[in-house]
Amino acid sequence: MNLHDFSAGNCFDAYKWLGAHFDGHGTMFRVYAPNAGGVSVIGDFNGWSDWKMNRAGDGKLWELYIDGAKPGQMYKYKVYHGGKAVEHCDPVGFGMELRPKFASIIRDMNYDFGDREWLSARPTWHGDALNIYEVHLGSWQTDPDSENGWYSYGKIAPKLVKYCKEHGYNCIELMPLNEYPCDESWGYQATGFFAPTSRYGAALELKKLVDYCHRSKIAVLMDFVPVHFAVDGYGLANFDGTPTYESQFRDIAYSEWGSCNFDMTKGAVCSFLKSAANYWLEEYHFDGLRMDAISRVIYYMGDPARGENICGIRFLKTLNQGLKKLHPSAILCAEDSTDYPLVTKPVEQGGLGFDYKWDMGWMNDTLDYFRTPPDERVNHYHKLTFSMLYFYSERYILPLSHDENVHGKATIIQKMYGDYDDKFPQARALYMYMYIHPGKKLNFMGSELAQFREWDEKRGQDWDILKYPLHDGFNHFMSRLCRIYLSMPSLSRWDDTTDGFRWLDCNSALKRCYAILRSCPGESSVVCVMNFSDRVQEDYTLNIGAGMKLKRLLDSTEDRYGGCAPHYPGTVTADRNGCVKLNAPRYSAVYFELTEAAAE
Repeated sequence: MNLHDFSAGNCFDAYKWLGAHFDGHGTMFRVYAPNAGGVSVIGDFNGWSDWKMNRAGDGKLWELYIDGAKPGQMYKYKVYHGGKAVEHCDPVGFGMELRPKFASIIRDMNYDFGDREWLSARPTWHGDALNIYEVHLGSWQTDPDSENGWYSYGKIAPKLVKYCKEHGYNCIELMPLNEYPCDESWGYQATGFFAPTSRYGAALELKKLVDYCHRSKIAVLMDFVPVHFAVDGYGLANFDGTPTYESQFRDIAYSEWGSCNFDMTKGAVCSFLKSAANYWLEEYHFDGLRMDAISRVIYYMGDPARGENICGIRFLKTLNQGLKKLHPSAILCAEDSTDYPLVTKPVEQGGLGFDYKWDMGWMNDTLDYFRTPPDERVNHYHKLTFSMLYFYSERYILPLSHDENVHGKATIIQKMYGDYDDKFPQARALYMYMYIHPGKKLNFMGSELAQFREWDEKRGQDWDILKYPLHDGFNHFMSRLCRIYLSMPSLSRWDDTTDGFRWLDCNSALKRCYAILRSCPGESSVVCVMNFSDRVQEDYTLNIGAGMKLKRLLDSTEDRYGGCAPHYPGTVTADRNGCVKLNAPRYSAVYFELTEAAAE
């Protein structure tokens, strides 16, 4: 580790020097505590008695080599300041005890990955279909043989990969796996930024999970939180007796979630976070990071009225620029609810350097539309067209994430207007609109089951609902839709160019009908016709061009998916004026392959 880079905020490898490093005989412990009066190491190897550390480097770091200290043994730092001593976990520790305990654990980090072929050919996804399945590991499925109901990283890997392969997902996004004390925070308030949560096992098991995914051609993203940390006294808060990682000013030191905000005016804090981000990509081979609450980095407390956080913006630019230099094909995603410009432009072009931004506007407008009674949708018709007015300003992921399935917001299926029977056809039509719309896709676990119960981190998904025909049909429908998305390049290859998308109809407000064409060179085009009213729209006329025909790919109203019956013939040919007439059932969507009428 270069000490000058560390102090200046330009270090991406602090974890290679800080933390606990076993050399085969003993372990070197190093920690950053600039204002401490003294630091001791206590642990299994010394009977938990004080062994004083020595000042190192520029005097702000402490170190001690302990012969015989080995992987699997626990330790803490005892930090002295102002005549008091507080026991802390290691800020750069590679493992921790299960909550409520908090000792760090020396870890063996050596693992022989078998994913070289995957990494060498890893796509950037800019011209490829990216279908993300967002997962909370502890509540996707529960292990009947585990005391806490949690599958280990290694044990869940084949189950999760098999499920994603069968259901048309080519990427898994894991909610935060850094160590955290409170189950209800889901990992978003961390105490161990370099420690995989011990809920599901140790470091090598997590590496095994990622390796298994890669060998099965599944990408893996991890949720990363560069904004704030848990206030627990054994963690980063007041680490050396002073605000080491947080601001000294209380009005910006604490977040709305009751956590501490990182102070990005401090070089050591920026190096800590940059090293943590690189650590997950380098050591665990994650394919990218979804970065949480980026609005809180761009603006003070996430409030544009308080002004831009210049140091935060500089941090994001240098973070993304550095990560791209080290991992060119890694996916860097911003969860940003603001309209701050150029989030996904390269830093060299004046942007923040992310690859993708979550399209929160699309998500809010779409869900609001489907909550609205069908008669009132006439007045909200352009909520579903508005996104295309700004879409090409950034690269987007369309998210229907965990946040839309919890905390009284209702699940996706439950958000649909109307009674039980009407919710299913609308949800099928919604997802067909989502997958025809440009942008990468993200769906939270359980939504593919049409689960009505809100997500609870303490319970597994309601897999037993698949015994009911409507839920089983919905699950098969989602699998078919996802597989079509992965297999039809026209649905993704030209996401980022205006030539890949065209409204065939966005002026039928009274009918609440829409039609979209997706295309790319050398591939079959796809037409989607949607009717979001509660009435059949008879003789719905659409111009597809003379000499063209529509061949049905997927119909949301098919009986095998829980609908009434197939309503369209397999092929519809345009008349001499290039028009086709269709009967569009209530709450429906259909995908057609657009081909020349003479073609077989």
